[in-house]
Amino acid sequence: QVQLTESGGGSVEAGGSLRLSCAADDSNNWMAWFRQAPGKEREGVAALFMSRARPVYADSVKGRFTISRGNAKNTVDLLMNNLNPEEDTAMYYCAAALRGTWTNADHWSYWGQGTQVTVST
Repeated sequence: QVQLTESGGGSVEAGGSLRLSCAADDSNNWMAWFRQAPGKEREGVAALFMSRARPVYADSVKGRFTISRGNAKNTVDLLMNNLNPEEDTAMYYCAAALRGTWTNADHWSYWGQGTQVTVST
């Protein structure tokens, strides 16, 4: 069982930026960030193939969000720029150990507890 610990959520005004971090207590092939707004399904935001630092993104965040390896081992960061209230306000979850399609939440083995991101107008 891999433990994931997220940090960095909070409140920000529209157009602002936040950085989320996720630390795993063991190495994983892939790590990712998902988000879930009230009444909506959990959606994949970005994922990273850890050994080669190769990222993939949802269309909705391309050009605004950047996923990268953190400075510490087995960590992944998500830099979120130009945040907007309607699209980006959600609980953000870190995921690890991909077993299929990265956008499918059921294909990830481990999950963090989530960190709230609220974007105000």
